[in-house]
Amino acid sequence: MRVAVVAPSGRFAQDVAEPVRALAAEHGIDLHIHDQCGRAHGHFAGTDAERLAAFVEVADDPEYDAVWFARGGYGACRIAEAAIAALGPAARDKAYLGFSDAGYLLAGLYRAGFPHLAHGPLAQDVTREAGEAAVRRALGWLKDRDPSALEPGLERGERYAAFNITVFGLLLGTPLEPDLTDHILLLEDVAEHAYRTDRALFHITAQPAMRRLKGIRLGRVSDVPPNDPDFGAEAEEIARFWCERSGIPYLGRADIGHDADNKVVPFGAL
Repeated sequence: MRVAVVAPSGRFAQDVAEPVRALAAEHGIDLHIHDQCGRAHGHFAGTDAERLAAFVEVADDPEYDAVWFARGGYGACRIAEAAIAALGPAARDKAYLGFSDAGYLLAGLYRAGFPHLAHGPLAQDVTREAGEAAVRRALGWLKDRDPSALEPGLERGERYAAFNITVFGLLLGTPLEPDLTDHILLLEDVAEHAYRTDRALFHITAQPAMRRLKGIRLGRVSDVPPNDPDFGAEAEEIARFWCERSGIPYLGRADIGHDADNKVVPFGAL
């Protein structure tokens, strides 16, 4: 199996690349880390044109079985619409795995009918505490669709999608927004003040299209900065509040987040 790694957002350091490549080899995966991942252009892993071209190149190459996103950060929204429009037929045969800022691409691909998409660990996650387990989980899903990699609350017959709260709120109303009618939406976030989470969940749950969800499950909302004065509600209280107000069923917690325990959530029917 051959898997390509690209960085649609921030730079992926080469000293991180070698341990990830070694883990992939243990799983019988020939991992190609595109040289674009190591480029630098301000905040980004190369210019918009370079990042777009690298993504389209590997997605359209029939020699690769999957595309694995290198890391999050910011920048995928700048290329997603044009990149997806440029893809050819071979791109639909691949699996695509990532989360956080890669959600812009996953959303647009799902909207375009791509069938093999999943929220899950990034290559960069090897740098986290216990990050090797996260990378092995990603590789197990890419190679064998390992069921132990999946978020444990997923049920056969249900349809799912998973996103970062901030990313998902910002892509609503754009050409990247997918149809999530009758889906269960899993959400997570990191390093956002509680009032920002409250505002984002207001925006998400107020969308008429989101009120056709089957429900929302909340993953980990971690590293919340202190607020002065204290906001007075934790993330789950906020989620329950907006679900109740909007009429979207709140279905409990989910085992996803910006950490090494982040599980895989395939998009669509399990």
